[in-house]
Amino acid sequence: MSIDLVHACIETQAKKRGKKTYLYFNDEKHSYNDINISANKLANLLISKGVNKGDRVAIMLENSPQFFIAYFGILKAGAIAIPVNTFLKQEEVAYMINDSEAKLFITSQAFDTVATDIGKVCEDLINTLAFHETSFVSENINVTTKDMDDKNINMDITTDDLAVFIYSSGTTGHPKGAMLTHANMTSNAIGCLARFKVSVKDKFLLFLPAFHSYAMMTCVVLPTYVGSSIIILESVNDLKKKTFKKILLYKRPTFFLGVPQVYIALIKSKMPKFFIKYLYPIRLHVSGGAPLPEETLEQFKAKYNQPIIEGYGLSEASPVVAANRRKMQKPLSVGPALKGIEVRIVDENEKELPIGEVGELIVKGPNVMKGYWNMPELTEKTLRNGWLFTGDLAKLDDEGYIYIVDRKKDLIIVKGMNVYPRELEEVLHKHEDVEAAAVIGLPDKSSGEIPVAYIKPKEGVEIDEKAIKAYLKEHLANYKLPKHIYIKNDLPMTATGKILKRELKDKVLNG
Repeated sequence: MSIDLVHACIETQAKKRGKKTYLYFNDEKHSYNDINISANKLANLLISKGVNKGDRVAIMLENSPQFFIAYFGILKAGAIAIPVNTFLKQEEVAYMINDSEAKLFITSQAFDTVATDIGKVCEDLINTLAFHETSFVSENINVTTKDMDDKNINMDITTDDLAVFIYSSGTTGHPKGAMLTHANMTSNAIGCLARFKVSVKDKFLLFLPAFHSYAMMTCVVLPTYVGSSIIILESVNDLKKKTFKKILLYKRPTFFLGVPQVYIALIKSKMPKFFIKYLYPIRLHVSGGAPLPEETLEQFKAKYNQPIIEGYGLSEASPVVAANRRKMQKPLSVGPALKGIEVRIVDENEKELPIGEVGELIVKGPNVMKGYWNMPELTEKTLRNGWLFTGDLAKLDDEGYIYIVDRKKDLIIVKGMNVYPRELEEVLHKHEDVEAAAVIGLPDKSSGEIPVAYIKPKEGVEIDEKAIKAYLKEHLANYKLPKHIYIKNDLPMTATGKILKRELKDKVLNG
């Protein structure tokens, strides 16, 4: 199978298996034909209202069939989709709209207030389209998609044309818009297909936000490329409800993309052993978005008798770079690079390092972005000689498996000695009372920098700081030991469960 354009995925499947259920959402079922026709109508509406090839169109929608219609409709019109984080506030959304020079903002009634405010702040924005029930409606335009042609559109779009801007979470400074082409996205889907061995029989469970690059690739683009079905949950909170077991029992998902916090919750869940042994349908569990503690991997395998396939990616790489093989999982490794992707470990002079040595991970392949929107200097710094410099410190073993050691910017240097926060976090995660942990570096006159640990205790547990210090002293060299430990019941996190270390650091530095 070879599909070169992202929207051609749904067009191809509509021709091959048009009546097949593509999306399950609450009690609704939507076929490939249904969503393809709706996306065609939206594309024609966009074109009729002045959206031209290469224009940017922002999407701020919950997990829903409407997200799929908007996403593929924008691409069919030859425009560039900009998925917006639904957790962002009005000022943050306005920055993305203005920075991308978006021509339209597609949203829903759930974000009416944000949309109204955006219209006031973003003066160059032509219009806002909002979902009302099953159709796009705009009071300003006074037209709905019901009036539009439902046939596939023959736009002159090439594989090198831009398809998506993925904006970073903006934990440092303003978010950056990674520009991804159709070739970037479809090549990444092909790589994921080869690694995960998915088929038309698979049912993907989408509960992580679809705007997130990892979920967008593995639970939107990949299953559409293959011709699989997708079960949509409105949010990760649905996993906590009793309905989750009903979904497992009656809708039978087989592919589950989660983040470490979700797998920790599944380990804690009161899933009967009989159900796990005879009725549990999921055959492939994938983790991304944040480092997976070894303890979580081991506990999950003990309970569910299945591995978690940890992967690694970044928005600038469409986003998947590597993933473990199902039959050869290595703890703490994110696996080897996907087929067609090259990786190297280099020092500060860009010289390749030997096996086992820690340096910066660089990536080359058809999945690597074109650059950052309107940021030529940062693009030049990040893309050098055809390689994407990830900013992640890593090492390789003799079988090509990648071990992410830490973010380059998170490295702590104590009296000239390198301290990797992730190493400390792994030790903390193994403590029976610790739910989550983050280690940051702070400036210090005598040592240069010092490690500081933040710990979230497990529910109903009180952690003794002295006991934690004694525990760490047993497992770590003295220079690695945190100088301060803070016990917090709530740590700031991204939508995918990654602790916002920059926010913690800023709070400390600001007193």
